[in-house]
Amino acid sequence: MHIPKEGEYITIQSYKHDGSLHRTWRDTMVLKTSDQSLIGVNDHTLVTESDGRRWLTREPAIVYFHKHYWFNIIAMIRDNGVSYYCNLASPYTLDEEGLKYIDYDLDIKVFPDGEKRLLDVDEYEDHSKKWSYPDDIDHILKENVKILVDWINEEKGPFSKEYVDIWYKRYQQLSLKQ
Repeated sequence: MHIPKEGEYITIQSYKHDGSLHRTWRDTMVLKTSDQSLIGVNDHTLVTESDGRRWLTREPAIVYFHKHYWFNIIAMIRDNGVSYYCNLASPYTLDEEGLKYIDYDLDIKVFPDGEKRLLDVDEYEDHSKKWSYPDDIDHILKENVKILVDWINEEKGPFSKEYVDIWYKRYQQLSLKQ
């Protein structure tokens, strides 16, 4: 399997528990890969929804995926500060088509002032019944919500100002080379 290198572009594909394609991001620039994680950036990236609707991301966003945690993190760099959108999702996999994960509906949004909101609880409950999420998946997701909230409260990893600054600067440097 090809591991994408810094400056390369990949596709990100989000699926639902039943295997259906949920959303695709085309041309995410890879900033760093390791055997455990991938950091990238979306900036005016084409997004295609499962119903065929297409739109462009509005601002630069640092994306963080991990092979062991059941969440991914999007740090959106806006004029009024950094907002975060965190998807509760399976750890990612990489193949020749791109980076893939299963989206499990629950999301946490963090506003520039630090306010946190758990989103889409109703959607999670509906899909949990519809697709019979196993008890172990439910348990793993709830435990990962706790881990994610701890990271947010401790300003760990993607939630630190330094992290966002470092990776945004690296993106700007790589963009100049292209």
